[in-house]
Amino acid sequence: MKVTFLGTGTSQGVPVIGCDCDVCQSIDYRDKRLRSSIHVKTENFSVVVDIGPDFRQQVLRANIEWLDAVILTHEHKDHTAGLDDIRSFNFKQRMDMPVYGRKQVLKQLKTEFAYIFSENKYPGVPSVLLNELDEENFTINDERIIPIEVMHYKLPVLGFRFADFAYITDAKTIEDQELEKLKNLDVLVLNALQHKAHISHLTLSEAIELASKIGANKTYFTHISHNLGLSRDIEPDLPEDMSLAYDGLQLEL
Repeated sequence: MKVTFLGTGTSQGVPVIGCDCDVCQSIDYRDKRLRSSIHVKTENFSVVVDIGPDFRQQVLRANIEWLDAVILTHEHKDHTAGLDDIRSFNFKQRMDMPVYGRKQVLKQLKTEFAYIFSENKYPGVPSVLLNELDEENFTINDERIIPIEVMHYKLPVLGFRFADFAYITDAKTIEDQELEKLKNLDVLVLNALQHKAHISHLTLSEAIELASKIGANKTYFTHISHNLGLSRDIEPDLPEDMSLAYDGLQLEL
């Protein structure tokens, strides 16, 4: 399995024109973060988890030539706004793009991208095949994927486990029964927004505590805002088995 971090930031973490904070002014590539997303590729499939507004740029940068499916963690725009750009894969692959998400996520897509689902479609609009997820395991091209429900304040969000790799973003709390699904991981990816307490996101200290409880061999933190600070300042103080992810990081599992 090959995992590529297409983006490791948040809407709060995208550089702002005129901002003079250390992160926005940094020339360190690790501090240049597009919206959080990953590409997971095995012998059987090529999928992305979340397609935010940076999706087109991320796909071009990572040279992703084929996608079997899009999997969505939740309905917020920084995780879904790139849906229109799957049309390039429609044209190349000559197929509807399977999109997986919970019922409320698919409902939101139908509202925000109504033209995609219109009875009288404009020529060339994206073509998708919606697949509703619940708490049950599902497969794509015979690869089993395990959903993990986390809470983004009061909003249910899905993380996903692929074999011994798990990806969780926009979490604040995880119930014990869901933590059971994260046993014996090789690699865990977990959100860590900032140092200051936040109502719907794990802080770095909370993420470290939760990652220690889960006990993966290696943990990478993602969904990072510029409020966390510079990578070069944070990385030395992290536990030995934990690191900040960065855009373009690739893992071979």
